[in-house]
Amino acid sequence: MNLLDFLIAPAHAAAGAPAGPSILSTLMFPLILIAIMYFLLIRPQMKRAKEHKAMLEKLSVGDEVITGGGIAGTVRAIGESFVTVEIADRVEIRVQKGSVGNVLPKGTLKSA
Repeated sequence: MNLLDFLIAPAHAAAGAPAGPSILSTLMFPLILIAIMYFLLIRPQMKRAKEHKAMLEKLSVGDEVITGGGIAGTVRAIGESFVTVEIADRVEIRVQKGSVGNVLPKGTLKSA
């Protein structure tokens, strides 16, 4: 008998030992975890990306927008990958199309 036998009980081979868990029950937990991650993380993100892309396609000159950085202005020109936004009288900036966060209802900036 050695010191390790006091800490961990020695294993004894038994003729009628129960079998280990089946492969189906072993794989069930990771599959359920992947399904939960899909419905809670991946699917909503894909939906938001689809809505953002549709919003950018509908963007037109004269729309009032807020960029991802929080700058509010009116769209003056739309290019292939850039949008020119007027943020004050005769003050225009160019931002990437993807940085447009929201399209505001008409007249929102005038009332602010």
